Amino acid sequence: MDEVPTGDELLKVLGALGNPHRMRIVGALLDGRNYVSALARELGIGRPLLHMHLQRLEAAGLVVGTLELSESGKSMKYFELTPFCFALTPQSVASAALTLTEEERPTMKESAK
Repeated sequence: MDEVPTGDELLKVLGALGNPHRMRIVGALLDGRNYVSALARELGIGRPLLHMHLQRLEAAGLVVGTLELSESGKSMKYFELTPFCFALTPQSVASAALTLTEEERPTMKESAK
């Protein structure tokens, strides 16, 4: 992402990266694209869990998945990183906060008032 993210986009990215499995997935894809089964073996996690994490990363725009056919005719989903760079400074966070559209949910204490 070259442009400055909105507050909502920044929250999505930070939420996507705020999990150790997803950070490991980004690290595993750093050297290039890979397919789901190979990534699951490399990371030592099950494919259903890996799919869930990949979907979260894809929704945040950090990875992209493409479906391809192998020589044997089996469909394989490959994932690769998208180029991204986010500068987290007090100023960039404050600017992003001005564009937030998601409303905060009241805490239990606030809703009891």
